[in-house]
Parts: sequence; C-alpha cells; structure tokens
Amino acid sequence: MLLSRIWYYLTSIPTLLWGIKNWPSVIYSLLLDPGQRIVSLRNGCLFRFRTLMDLWIIKETCLDRQYERASTRLEDGWTLLDIGAGLGDWCIGVAARCPRAVIYAYEPFPESFTLLEENLALNRIRSVKAFPYAVSSREGFIDLHTASKNAVQHSTALKSDTPGTRVQSFTLDQVLGEITQCDYLKMDCEGAEYDILFGANDLTLQKIKRICLEYHDGVTEFSHQDLILFLENKGFQIRLTPNPAWQHLGFLYAVKNN
Repeated sequence: MLLSRIWYYLTSIPTLLWGIKNWPSVIYSLLLDPGQRIVSLRNGCLFRFRTLMDLWIIKETCLDRQYERASTRLEDGWTLLDIGAGLGDWCIGVAARCPRAVIYAYEPFPESFTLLEENLALNRIRSVKAFPYAVSSREGFIDLHTASKNAVQHSTALKSDTPGTRVQSFTLDQVLGEITQCDYLKMDCEGAEYDILFGANDLTLQKIKRICLEYHDGVTEFSHQDLILFLENKGFQIRLTPNPAWQHLGFLYAVKNN
C-alpha cells in the first residue's frame, strides 16, 4: 500500500500542473496572501480555497473526476443530490458541464457553506440549490466533530468527549420528500454514510437510481461490507473502486436493478 500511495501522489503531479491555469498566483497566495486564494482551472471553473487540502480535493473531484470514474457518466437534465458538498467542488464541476441538471447540495459546516456560496457566485451557477444542513438518520440538532484541523474532515459520525459544532439535521427521507426521482446521489460525509442510508425508508431508497459514495471504514462499527449487504437487499447492484493510497477509503457505486 505504501508503494501504491507514493505512485498515486507522483502520478497526480502532471494532472495538477496541466489542470490549474494560474499556478503562480496559487503558490503566491499559499505562501504570502491567504485572502487571495482563488484557483482557476483550465476547464473554466474558479474556486476560492483555504488550504492545500482544499486544493487537493478540487483536483480529485474536478480534474480526476473520481466520482464519475467510479460510477458512470453524468447526464444533462438529471436531478442530483450532493451530501457533504464542502466548498462546492463536485456540484459546481457537474453544473458547469450539465447546465440543465438540478443539484441539491447539503453542507453543514458553516465555514465550508460560506465558501460554497461564494464559489457558486464566482462561477455564476444558478442550478445548484444549497442548504446549510447535515443529513443524518434523525431530524433536529446534532454535533459535527472533526478528526483533524481540516474543515473537509468534519463528520456527524465521529464521537468525542468535547462538544462539536451544533448543526441542524434532516433525514434523507425529508430531503427527498418532495423529489419524485433522484438520478444520482453523491455522498462524502466522513463515515456518516452508514447512518444516513441505514436510516432511510424503502420509499426513499426506491426514488434513488444511482449512488456513488466515498466509504470510510474505521469511523463507526460499520464497514463498506455492511453497506454492500444493505444496498443489495434493497435492489442495487454494487461496484467497488478501492482508494489507491488509503486502505480504509474507497468508492462504492450502487445502481438500481431494472
């Protein structure tokens, strides 16, 4: 796994060098001017970012397009749901390529949600409906904890003896309550994927045609194997794409049987 990790990071360098258009200003802002951290991609998307971790995530979602690689090509006109939208990298990249798609984006961490809204405005994206809420198995207020200093690693699934950021939560049933069909559900919620999906009722799961999520083993008592069994029992076919650098991570793609 160590050799695979090294190879993955080395082979990512050309993608970064080619995909980012304003390298000099990105480096300058990282070193000297945090207030001007905007990355311009060759595909036309612009993102305000905070850290190198944000930049790396933009590379994975917008340049590597990891979710599509692990699942299927997204179609213009689809209805999509983004749980764990972060700074808006995935939903903005999709909206730029599929202008007739409707995307519902959920991001509970206040700092990230502010950045999401700024990036939507920066790219003049109007087809993304953004909500500052968590999605979990229950409605109400829950604690959002972080495993590190990175805002992108906040999760409602993490346990801690200290209080987290208190955020409002809705269930997947509520989120999809007035949506007749979800063509594609994208999830990146740092281990909360188990709670969210296990807490959904059958009617909600029947509305979802495709799910692509990054699974996080070791955060809760559940693993991606539990998700496989659960989703297969609900009528989905499963395909896994292991993470090339980290054994506890990977992509799970579930598509509804015809």
